[in-house]
Amino acid sequence: MSRPLKLALAGLLLIILTWLGLHALQRLQPYEEVINHGPAPEARANDYLAAELFLRQQKLQVNRAAGLEVLKTLPSAGQTLMLLAPRHNMTPRQSQLVLDWAAKGGHLVFVAEEVWDEEKGSSGDLLLDSLGIQQYSTYDMEEDDEGAASDEDAAQEADEQIDNQPETSDTDAAADDEEEDRYPELTKIYLENEEAPAYVEFDTSYHLLDAQNRAYAWANSGEATHMLQLEQGDGLITVLTDAWLWENDSIGDYDNAWLLWYLGQDSAITMIYDAQRDDLFTQLLHHYPAALAALALLVGLLLWHVGLRHGPSQEQPVVARRQLEEHLRASADFLLRRAGQQHLLNNLQRDIQRRARHRHPGFERLPVAEQWQVIGRLTRLPSSAVSQAMRPLPTQRLSAADFTRQVANLQTLRNAL
Repeated sequence: MSRPLKLALAGLLLIILTWLGLHALQRLQPYEEVINHGPAPEARANDYLAAELFLRQQKLQVNRAAGLEVLKTLPSAGQTLMLLAPRHNMTPRQSQLVLDWAAKGGHLVFVAEEVWDEEKGSSGDLLLDSLGIQQYSTYDMEEDDEGAASDEDAAQEADEQIDNQPETSDTDAAADDEEEDRYPELTKIYLENEEAPAYVEFDTSYHLLDAQNRAYAWANSGEATHMLQLEQGDGLITVLTDAWLWENDSIGDYDNAWLLWYLGQDSAITMIYDAQRDDLFTQLLHHYPAALAALALLVGLLLWHVGLRHGPSQEQPVVARRQLEEHLRASADFLLRRAGQQHLLNNLQRDIQRRARHRHPGFERLPVAEQWQVIGRLTRLPSSAVSQAMRPLPTQRLSAADFTRQVANLQTLRNAL
């Protein structure tokens, strides 16, 4: 192929590629795509992060505390303490410390945690019991209301027969109430100089009861009371059934954020998310993990050193079976240790007498001297040997040589019979 032809083909290929590129650029259309990666790590770690940011946007000072130790340095005047943390292990001293802080002019906002127990006469929530506030489950209240409704049916029917023609003003008032209660599941908060209430989303599963009539303000839904405010010394206490309406995924609904601002307005706000103390091991693991790892390694090395064998290894036992002589010797040693010398010698003497009775009828009725003579005639041994073997044994323990000699004499007599 000639050089001019190669240049022509290369130019043609370049033209085709340029045309294809321009055609592709004309067909491309830019677009935007938003990829949702979920909440940020800060939001996942803090359920009330949105509440903090909202309050700071309202030019309020917001601080976060790790526990109730902040009360030692936190002034009461001009402060709002929002105790949103679980309080299962709160001590009576801590409960009194919180109430005393509010009595000095602080505003305490906390969540009721336990339900009132009629049998015990308490709820177990130290703050609720101290203030005389009782929390009930609306489900249990509905069951009680259904039982009481059957007893009131007759009285209600009589009232309906008397008031069968309601007045016009009452009808208009009922219509107005029905129009106002368009959201019975929401809690309505009425303020002075405001035509419409604020709507907040408390959990309708719980109801607060002011047993001592101390509350001067409250907020209700169509089902229950969800917020109570009462005075405590020079301060103010607000009790809520729940604080879920201020979590990250709920604070933007209805007027939830407004209520948070309303409770903390004109004050500095301190939020406590965790009022429970970690145990000693958890704190050590959090603050000193390297020290705990070194301690565990040291304990492991110490156990290894203690368990290390320092002496020679024990020889393996012989697998071969023992001889009959070894078994007999072991049995004799066992009987000697357990029964004693006299028991063994008496057994040999009785065995000799039994064999003599078998060979000489009436042997047991003879005197002892004549028995020894009969044994001497039967064994053809001298009477001195028979008397020495068959005489009564002494009470003291025999030496090994005397015991062996006596056993040998008795065995000689027994073998001769």
